[in-house]
Formats: sequence, structure tokens, C-alpha cells
Amino acid sequence: MAETKHWKGSEKYLCDPDLAQAFHMARSLGMPLLIEGEPGTGKTELPIHYAKDRGLDLEVYPVGSKSNVEQFVARFDHVKYLRDSQIEILNAQREEKGLESKLSTGDRNPESLADYVVKGPAAISYSKPNSVLLIDEIDKAPREFPNDLLYALSHRKFIMPESGEIVEVSEEDMPAIVITSNREQELPTAFKGRCIYHYIHFPEKDVMGKIIEKHHPGLDEKVVKVGLDVFYHLRRLGLERAPTTREILNWLKYMSDIAPKDAIEKIEGLEGIGALIKTQADMERVNRMIGAGDNFRQSHN
Repeated sequence: MAETKHWKGSEKYLCDPDLAQAFHMARSLGMPLLIEGEPGTGKTELPIHYAKDRGLDLEVYPVGSKSNVEQFVARFDHVKYLRDSQIEILNAQREEKGLESKLSTGDRNPESLADYVVKGPAAISYSKPNSVLLIDEIDKAPREFPNDLLYALSHRKFIMPESGEIVEVSEEDMPAIVITSNREQELPTAFKGRCIYHYIHFPEKDVMGKIIEKHHPGLDEKVVKVGLDVFYHLRRLGLERAPTTREILNWLKYMSDIAPKDAIEKIEGLEGIGALIKTQADMERVNRMIGAGDNFRQSHN
């Protein structure tokens, strides 16, 4: 039976109680957990840290604009099947000529179609009840992709191409499935109806401080405080792309190798701001603020 104990986070991942409850409900009911929220709020990190903390196998499917169910579930290797079939004919001809040596098909048998089915992350995870499956950024997929998943999510099974093999699990043995979305496009209502839903709101400053402590436990408190002040001030500026959790963690990781006093000066001077600001327009706007002679530290207090 799949892992269904209530998971509240790990040493490196701070799991919000509401998110922990939604994740537990999804696993208990054998349903996928659909997590939406702006980029950088830890949607992808949840299944990764959960699998690592519990010692479970993790399958990841990063969704793109050309994603399809064949890539996600399984595909039939027609090229390898054709080549092996030709090898079998050549071996038969060699045998007729009295030649003992045979060409190898790598222990595959053209009469066994299952030998040529290449399973994707979905079929692999369905074959391992006590596993984790991450479908990352499903909102990037073509419209038909989530619709094509409805059958598998409803019936908890996949039919392998050509061989007809059925990979099926019970509700109790469903792997822990986490689906993330940045809401670049709205997902079909029927698809969302097959999932437990949770929206991750961007963490408040005190929660962000706890997240930083988990990732950088030895970081000076004053460095963290000043970094948080600057970070949240930048988020309030109405930038094209507000800095995210991932980015402040990277910025402060860079500062962690610098003496606290020097690190504070660098943070107040917005040194290494490329870790936080990701568009030319936003960079120019921040640079104008600095060039105007305003003390950034004082302006956000």
C-alpha cells in the first residue's frame, strides 16, 4: 500500500499546514494533487523533498509545448522492432548457409511486442505503488494533453501501445501524484475535477524567514533581515517579474560566504541584483532608483 502518513515537511522543506492537509487528502483518496501559484513558491519542491525524505522513487515529467500522452505514458519503439525483425531474417539465412554465429537483438524477441515498449514516467510510477510522480508545469502543455489524461486519472490504468499490456493500480496503491501549474492557461474543468486542488500564496516575511533558515541555517540574522527588507520592497514596486523564493535563496546563498558586515553593505547596495531581477525593464527601473541617489535601505524602511 502506498505511503499515506501525514507529511508536514522536512529538514529542508517548510510545508504550509493547508498544503500538507491537501497533500495528505490527495494521497489518502488516491487522487492527484494540483498545485497552482506564481513561479518560485515551492510547488515543484514539494514532491521532490517528500520523495527524498521518505526514501521513495521519484518520476518527473517536465511538461512542454509539444508534450503528449505517448511521451508521458509509453511509446512503441518501431525502429528497434523493425531492425530486430530484419536481424531475425538474416540469422535464419545465415543458419541455412551453415553459419553458426548470429547477430544479436539484445535478448529482445520480435514476437514479444512488450520487449519494444518504452515506458514513460507515468507507466513506471503506476508500476510502483509506493512512488512519487511529478507532472511539472502542466499549463505549458497543448490543450488536449490534460484532457487525454482524464481516462488514466479516472480509471487508474494505462494501456501499453501495440502490446496491449495493462498497467493498473488500485485507489489504495496509487502513487503520490503532484501536478504543478503557473496558470499560464486555464486547465479544463473536467481535469481539475479529478484532482485535489491547492493554491500556494506567496509567503509573508516571517514565513520566508523560516524558509531561509531551513536552507541557510548558519546565515547571520542581520543579513537575513536586511535581505528580506530589500526583497519585499522590490516585490512591492510592481515590477514586470517580481523576485521569487528561489531567487532570494540564491542571493543569500551568495552572501553567506561574505562577512556579515560586508554582506549587509552589498545587499543594501543591491550588489548581485541579477539574482533577483530578471528583465531589462525591471533592471533599468531599479538602477534609476539607485542612480537618483536615494538610499535603498532607508527608502524601504
